[in-house]
Amino acid sequence: MKWHPSSLGKLMTASRTKSEVLSETTKTYIRGVAKQDFYGYNVELNNKYINKGIMQENDSIALLNTVSFTSMVKNTERLNNEWLTGEADIVLDDQIIDIKTSWSLETFPATPEEAVNKDYEWQLRAYMMLYDKNYASLVYCMVTTHPSLLNEWENLSLHQVDHIAPEKRITTLLFTRDLELEEEIKVRLHYCTEYYVKYINQLNNK
Repeated sequence: MKWHPSSLGKLMTASRTKSEVLSETTKTYIRGVAKQDFYGYNVELNNKYINKGIMQENDSIALLNTVSFTSMVKNTERLNNEWLTGEADIVLDDQIIDIKTSWSLETFPATPEEAVNKDYEWQLRAYMMLYDKNYASLVYCMVTTHPSLLNEWENLSLHQVDHIAPEKRITTLLFTRDLELEEEIKVRLHYCTEYYVKYINQLNNK
């Protein structure tokens, strides 16, 4: 079993007691993944926030390039190792960049303090492991929302942002690789895979 970096936050949740290796939250998540694999179905997240992130990712990368005077492009290479499988948004010589396209000015984290998100931090730490990079940046971008994503009740002033200076529409958090923490991640993923296999075996032996 290889885990996706976006799942790491759920797999690394702390258990209530020291005797429990995996928390109930983690076990519940693993059972959900195992059921999808066993029964052959997918639970697809589909909402306006995710749709904008997918549809306008290149717009966000273009905004980042404008602000940083670069010509970065979307990565299309998926990597695998013993524990993980994933495809980072942007891969540089010694850095991973993960793009988060905000739905509106209301949801856009305007400062680094507002941008802190533990699940996203775990995701980037997984990508640093996977791509063997020393740094990772979490970059929130606010671009004008495509009209096809908006309904007639949306407040357009929250979505039409081209008049705002590009540098005011980007917020970045930088993370440095932690090799000791990666060893803890490897151990935890080992136990997660054990639990996954055990649950699959339970389903097979019903």
